[in-house]
Amino acid sequence: MFRTLALTAVLAAGLAAPSAARAADAVTCEVDRPVRFSGLNWESNLVLAGIERYVLEHGYGCKTTVEIGETLPMLAALQRGDVDVTPEVWPGQIEGAWKKALASGRVLGVGHVYDAGEGWYVPRYTVERHPDIKQAADLARHKETFADPEEPNRGRIYGCPAGWACGTLNDNLLRALKLDKDFTMFAPGSGAAQKAAIVSAYKRKRDIVFYYWTPTSLVGALDLVKLELPAFDQQAYTCMTDPKCADPVATEFKPNPVVTGLNAEFAKSAPQLTAFFTKLSVPDEAIDATLGWLENEGKEPEEAAQYFLKQYGKVWREWVPADVATRVQAELDKK
Repeated sequence: MFRTLALTAVLAAGLAAPSAARAADAVTCEVDRPVRFSGLNWESNLVLAGIERYVLEHGYGCKTTVEIGETLPMLAALQRGDVDVTPEVWPGQIEGAWKKALASGRVLGVGHVYDAGEGWYVPRYTVERHPDIKQAADLARHKETFADPEEPNRGRIYGCPAGWACGTLNDNLLRALKLDKDFTMFAPGSGAAQKAAIVSAYKRKRDIVFYYWTPTSLVGALDLVKLELPAFDQQAYTCMTDPKCADPVATEFKPNPVVTGLNAEFAKSAPQLTAFFTKLSVPDEAIDATLGWLENEGKEPEEAAQYFLKQYGKVWREWVPADVATRVQAELDKK
C-alpha cells in the first residue's frame, strides 16, 4: 500500500485540502446507481477497471461495482445492460460476436485504449536447443520436445484458459497447421494456472510452447520467441474466430486496437462519463511498466491502479476535465 503523507506535507497544502473536500462533496454522479464494470479475469483488464473505478468514484462522485466473468458471457451482459462498462474489448478476437453486438445497437465501442497482440511463444533457450523451430508449423517435428505429461505420445500446447474467447482461435489454428493429430491444445483452468505453468517450466528450463498476449508482465519479464505464422488474411481470420469453421486456414493473429465497451443506454444517460471513456488511452510503456510493477511487487490490481494514477498523472489528466482531475489528485494525496 502507498505510504501516508507526512504531516508536514499536509500542512504545506494549506487551504487546498478543505477546498478539494468541498468540491468532492458537491459532485453528483450522472447515474443514480452504481456503475457496473466487467471484471474479465486477466491482469490488464483488472488494472484498467481499477483505474477507471477510482476516477469515477473520486472524480465524478459515482459508486461502482465489478461483475466477474468470461469474455463472451460478459459481452452478453453488456448488451442486456447487466453491466455498463467493459474496460478492455479486443474486437479482433471476438470479431463475429462483436459485430453482432454493435449491430444490435445496444453496445458501443469507444476510444482506443492501446494496441494489443497475441501469439504462440517458446522460451529462447528452446530455440537455442532446437534452431529449426522458427514457425508455428515447425512444431510438427517436435511433439517429443513438448510432450504432454498426460499423453506422452502427443505434444502439448498451453492454450487459453478455459472459457476464454481465444480458445476458438487456438483450436482452429491447431487444425489449420495440421497439428491436431500430434498435439493437444491444453486449456488451463484459469489465467493464474496458465501463468503458473509457464513460469514453472521457464524456471526449470523445460521446453514449453504456449499462447499468450500483450501487453502483459509475463511476456515482458521472460526471454521469449514468438513463433512465425503466415501473413494476416482477413477471410481466413474471420473463419478462425468461428467455432463452426469447417476448413480453417492458418493466418497471423489480427492486430487488436483495444476499445472500451459501453452499454448504449448507459452511454446515453451519462455523457460526461462517456466522454471520459472515449478519451481514455494508455501509452504502451505506461501499461507495460504498471503491469511489471504488479508482477515484481506481488501486488493486487487495485494497488497497481493507484500506482498508475500516481506515476502517470500527465496521462490520465488528459482524459478528464480539470475539476475532476483535482478531486482525483486530492484523494491520491491522502495515500
